[in-house]
Amino acid sequence: MTEFWDERYASEEYIYGKEPNVFFKMWADRNNPGKILLPGDGEGRNAVYAASLGWDVMAFDQSKNAKNKAMRLAEEKGVELNYHTGSILDIPLEKASFDLIGLVYFHLFPEARTRYHEHLVTSLKPGGLVVIEVFSKEQIYNDTGGPKDLKLLYSLGDIITDFNDLEIVYAANEAVLLDEGPFHQGMADVIRFVGKKA
Repeated sequence: MTEFWDERYASEEYIYGKEPNVFFKMWADRNNPGKILLPGDGEGRNAVYAASLGWDVMAFDQSKNAKNKAMRLAEEKGVELNYHTGSILDIPLEKASFDLIGLVYFHLFPEARTRYHEHLVTSLKPGGLVVIEVFSKEQIYNDTGGPKDLKLLYSLGDIITDFNDLEIVYAANEAVLLDEGPFHQGMADVIRFVGKKA
């Protein structure tokens, strides 16, 4: 998968745009800046936005090309990022250290998904939030972005089960109009979820 993402991020164009995801932006805006974790943040659009609000950002992606573009965007916007390259289990995450975790189109195969999600929850502070927007299984019928493998798409039940230790603040299947660079364009079926750690 690393080679796939390195190839996808090789162009000069920001393939998912430079603006943050709308749902993530709403929750980053409405919470007081603290420490935020952004796994699989690609070209850095969400990380850079959060940093511009004063969040202490830690982001990562498996693609070196993604990191390079994220750091260029950070320089362009005049913010600093703590951005790592590697798999989620390779990144050292302290327990109870983040106020917010943003999972924006972070798609994993079932055998890894539950384990990775559990790993993330342990790094969340009490009172912290997990904010998620991912493609639902219905997105397989659309040509507006996302994986073309059902195993990489989620049901709302998958998300609720994986994060069952969190209080549900918001959970819904939604049809949204995406305008996020050339790879996310048009009506899409997504899952939006916000959970709070007790």
